[in-house]
Amino acid sequence: MVGNLGVSEQRGPLSSAGLRRFWVGAGAALLAAALIGSAAPRVAAGEETGGVHQVLGGGKTIIEGGTGAPAYIPVTTVLAFHANGQSGAFECLALAPTTASGAPESGAFEVNAMYVTGKVSSVHVSGGTAVLKGTAVVIGLGAGPSQDFTFTVKAGGSGITATLVISGMTFHEILLEGQVTIH
Repeated sequence: MVGNLGVSEQRGPLSSAGLRRFWVGAGAALLAAALIGSAAPRVAAGEETGGVHQVLGGGKTIIEGGTGAPAYIPVTTVLAFHANGQSGAFECLALAPTTASGAPESGAFEVNAMYVTGKVSSVHVSGGTAVLKGTAVVIGLGAGPSQDFTFTVKAGGSGITATLVISGMTFHEILLEGQVTIH
């Protein structure tokens, strides 16, 4: 016996009182972290933000309605972009099937229908949407050496929408794979 308490009755750092103090302290620390995190500025839907923005993303999309009437040939794109402040880059490669729609090979997207490679000159962020504007070289459909473009995209993953306006054409796209981040 040590003092008046038996060895099995001694209070150490892992006693019930010690564990209780630990969990109360841990809970207080988690609560403090949650309060600090909730105080960080957030961008609500429709709210305009100030300062420098970073927008980046990439992935695979499908053009809504493909080529449109009368053929409705499906078109997929591979795109990648980044913009920080007032500069950045934009890449989009549109691919069409090697054969007519409905043929067994129509799912092989190997024909380069359009390639857009450009520099971003401005970024506007409002809520979870970014609008990138710039000038691009376009090869294939809508070809030209200095084409103005506007790319509007929402933050998120598969299922988000994007719109590219270039060479007098508008392409509505749905992200199938990839991610878009807006800060």
